[in-house]
Amino acid sequence: RGGGGAGGSTTNPFRTLLDLQGALRTKSVYVLDGGGGGSGGGKGEAGEGASGSSSQETIDPAMDKRLPVFAHLPQYKDPKHFEKEFSGVALGGGGLTLSSSSAARQQFHPAILSLGMQYASGTIRGGNARAKAMLRAFQQVIRDYEPPTGSGNSNTAASGGRPPTSRSPKDDIRHDLDHRIIKPAFQYWTTQCRPHSVSMGNAFTFLKLAVAALDRDMALEEVKEILVETIDAYIHERIDLADKAISKYASSKIVDGDVILTYGCSNVVEVLLLEAARDKGVDSFRVIVVDSRPLLEGRALVARLAEAGVECTYILLNALSYVMMREVTKVFLGASALMSDGSVLSRVGTAGVALMARSNNIPVLVCCETYKISNRVQLESITGNEMGNPDDVVIAGCAMDRAGGSSECGGGDGSSSGGAKQTNSIISDWRAVPNLKVMNLLYDLTPSEFVSGIVTEMGILPATSVAVLLREMNPQDTNTAFMGDM
Repeated sequence: RGGGGAGGSTTNPFRTLLDLQGALRTKSVYVLDGGGGGSGGGKGEAGEGASGSSSQETIDPAMDKRLPVFAHLPQYKDPKHFEKEFSGVALGGGGLTLSSSSAARQQFHPAILSLGMQYASGTIRGGNARAKAMLRAFQQVIRDYEPPTGSGNSNTAASGGRPPTSRSPKDDIRHDLDHRIIKPAFQYWTTQCRPHSVSMGNAFTFLKLAVAALDRDMALEEVKEILVETIDAYIHERIDLADKAISKYASSKIVDGDVILTYGCSNVVEVLLLEAARDKGVDSFRVIVVDSRPLLEGRALVARLAEAGVECTYILLNALSYVMMREVTKVFLGASALMSDGSVLSRVGTAGVALMARSNNIPVLVCCETYKISNRVQLESITGNEMGNPDDVVIAGCAMDRAGGSSECGGGDGSSSGGAKQTNSIISDWRAVPNLKVMNLLYDLTPSEFVSGIVTEMGILPATSVAVLLREMNPQDTNTAFMGDM
């Protein structure tokens, strides 16, 4: 929406949200800016807001599939339907440009494009997995990196083994890595594939600081070696060792006869439960795994725990109240991010589990690495969130297999395993049904008052102390918002 008020031309997401809600109530027609990308486009009545763009389209509100309350969020884009946006990306003089030519597609390292497709398709999920994959991709790019032709950093042979004494900023290998390699790749993942997670944002900031800390006159091979080793150290210390430390602290709270409840599949919670089973014995406690559609991620956790000999119970979210009141003694949850006010951002449904536990006076321990702490304060799940694939929701009775690109009962087109089309449900062809919208929200926010304690590699602390951890562990000023506008 063009901003003609005193505040300037910057789009206000709350103003846009109110405009869209008002248009919905009055059943007026939306006029969307063609350059808005579907994430927070403005509304215009007849004679209002039409002067800023010549490429506007009129959309019937009955057929607009965006929910007004979440219209400011980046809308999901299926890689199958937006092939050029995921693969036809080139580096131009002004940054990222779209192109369908095969030569332009080579401007990004293949590892960047491949990982972008995996992010977009959901093959790689979870805060730790996405951050690790990003850092490993950057390692590969750094190993294969060559400075631009004519750069003084390419080698030192011409100067008798000594680095050149004077260089322009364009010859600085740090500047080239940052502005030509790292930032465009991260921007591509964030804007074209999937909004980044808080873990990815903090890891990216760490990598930028590592590049900036390099000696200007350092040789190319030494630069590569240092950056690769620095990334390895970050993954080992901030993720792998952190998970083991969290497991040690959290397992001290498990006693014989405990019934542990967890939700979905969290990497750190899985490490915790397996370590506790090895140290305390598989018969010392029992695990209840709560799951929900459409991903049903908890099934993989149940399979691995059962294989390790742990007694497990698998239920869906709608049966939570029955087991919570009768059996559960402790709740362990994972987190996608910790906000500085102590609230927890995690997979949608986590807040309901924490609320149910609190209403039954059951302690809730959130296990989270410190590199997932954000400097943001968020009070609800509307301002910052992410929209998933709506087709995942409409496949009744099926769990999406993202690695295979299909569901257990067939593809994502509403067909069953036998090839018969599911015509008995109105949501099979939801895009063609007027006034029907489907939403697949990925995250929710759990207030700090629902959390009994935060388990990090630094120990167990109250949710009110997250701000202290942020200052101690992440002193840099990081912007860990969902930069797709996760």
